[in-house]
Amino acid sequence: MRLKILSYNIHKGFSANNRKFVLRRMREAIRGTHADIVLLQEVQGEHEKRKKRVADWPLQSQFEFLADEIWPHFAYGKNAVYTAGHHGNAVISRFPITFWENIDVSSSRIERRGLLHVVIKVPRFGNLHAICVHLGLFEKDRTHQVKRICQRIESHVLADEPLVIGGDFNDWKVRASGPLKKNLDVEEAFLKSQGKHARTFPSWMPALRLDRIYYRGMKLSRAECLVDRPWRELSDHAALTAEFDLLRRRATSKLAE
Repeated sequence: MRLKILSYNIHKGFSANNRKFVLRRMREAIRGTHADIVLLQEVQGEHEKRKKRVADWPLQSQFEFLADEIWPHFAYGKNAVYTAGHHGNAVISRFPITFWENIDVSSSRIERRGLLHVVIKVPRFGNLHAICVHLGLFEKDRTHQVKRICQRIESHVLADEPLVIGGDFNDWKVRASGPLKKNLDVEEAFLKSQGKHARTFPSWMPALRLDRIYYRGMKLSRAECLVDRPWRELSDHAALTAEFDLLRRRATSKLAE
């Protein structure tokens, strides 16, 4: 069995320059990848002012709009809360989500960050732990947040359980991979397959290696950074996909079953 995972910072549904609301085009682009599981960052859960002012604003939350009829299972982690609404991370999945929890890993009151931990029951395979993250802009905060990721996984995920950690790491100095590999024995999809992390930001001329897909307990088949049209015209981040070959295993977990 092959599993395809996509990670994407959707910039709250707006184009890179914030001039156009392009959530509908994003949905079509994401559908076109035929991903089984989608890890989303900067998802607008609610915004009362934009709901009134922005044409084509969906009646439901952005993650429900993106999931639509393709991904019937979803979870949302509210991170930043303000007067008009809130935003955070989301996971949408073709397969049942049997557990989810959002963990606050913020280092300050100004910049709210979280990691969304879900357990997905994949048919003929078993449980997959998926962690969707969006780390801070400051290196000191990111160092703390990487430690929190390691602590969470070490305490809640068995060593032999399949795991994927995806999202916007804001790690332009490329310092997160070492601690994650040392503590969690994970590989990064692009570092493993191409010898370097993918350039994902800004989407129209990618220079910084901000977004990642780490994994363990699966065999990497293919990884791709989506930088052509329409992706370069949508969010300010490029999207990443990784495909994995899966072997059937027992559906055991500390958190589900």
